[in-house]
Amino acid sequence: MHLPNSNNEKICEMRNAVIKGIEAYLPEYVLTNQELTTMMDTSDEWITTRTGIKERRILKGEALGTSYMGAKAVEKLLQSTGTNPEEIDTVICATVTPDMPFPATANIISDKCHILNAWGYDINAGCSGFIFSFATIASMIKAGTARKVVLVCGEKMSSIVDYGDRTTAPLFGDAAVAMLIEASDDDNGLIDCDMHVDGVGRRFLYQKAGGSKYPATMETVAEHAHYIFQEGRTVFRYAVTNMGNTTQTVMSRNGLTMDNVDFFIPHQANIRIIQAIQQQLNLPDEKLLINIDRFGNTAGTSIPLVLWDYKERFRKGDNILMSAFGAGFTWGTLYYKWGI
Repeated sequence: MHLPNSNNEKICEMRNAVIKGIEAYLPEYVLTNQELTTMMDTSDEWITTRTGIKERRILKGEALGTSYMGAKAVEKLLQSTGTNPEEIDTVICATVTPDMPFPATANIISDKCHILNAWGYDINAGCSGFIFSFATIASMIKAGTARKVVLVCGEKMSSIVDYGDRTTAPLFGDAAVAMLIEASDDDNGLIDCDMHVDGVGRRFLYQKAGGSKYPATMETVAEHAHYIFQEGRTVFRYAVTNMGNTTQTVMSRNGLTMDNVDFFIPHQANIRIIQAIQQQLNLPDEKLLINIDRFGNTAGTSIPLVLWDYKERFRKGDNILMSAFGAGFTWGTLYYKWGI
């Protein structure tokens, strides 16, 4: 997405995509900070102070990947919304931890959930996966090329975490969230979005090996090159600046102030980033929604996991801002009016 022009026009007029249902799957295994202290040189106080995380969920079991969690979430979604799988016409999966390089995890989930009349694919936008995917789906619904869409945000981050690295291992957890997205019959749903990428991020937050540039070898495995690497201070600076700026852009375009914003949901990266953005936006505590203490950083799944966690608190027409920043770098903000 380009920056807004001098006339301050909205980047996208997506008013028709609304979440009709949302369900989550959380693995049973809870990895606490105390257990992490037996695996690396760290402490509960060190982790909590720097990240805000007390525990995270980890998917255990042989040959269980992101599609396992995603399918579980979709099954719950179809049941809770009374939706026949054959009614679904599109399945999108936002993930950086697909089951395999190909086929798409969206296709595997469709098969597992007997969704027979849909097409779909995966979107890899780092921790901005939900933001980018929702905007994509909204465009499809607005154009009339999709009517009943399942969006799955799922991550098995534990599969790419080095549990000997205390700078990254305490951060990440596993989870999946599934949403049913349709065209709205009122003014609720996705109102506006602002999204960006900057390839400079490939130097500061990445998984080096496993792709075509650095295929798996004995050397890449020995070098731990298949795990997450991030340069924390640089990522912090870019995240706070860009999430704050994109949120202010969306607020300005839509005449929003903290008086008429009901809730703000940031990507659950770590508590220090969240607090810095809160201060930048002058955001009251009661409008900031977080659950990082219980689930950790689940990458592109973190914002929808908060939506699911707090869904009983929302009322139809509530103004919700959601902002994310991820590898790439990618970042963006959605302005959404709760529609159920």
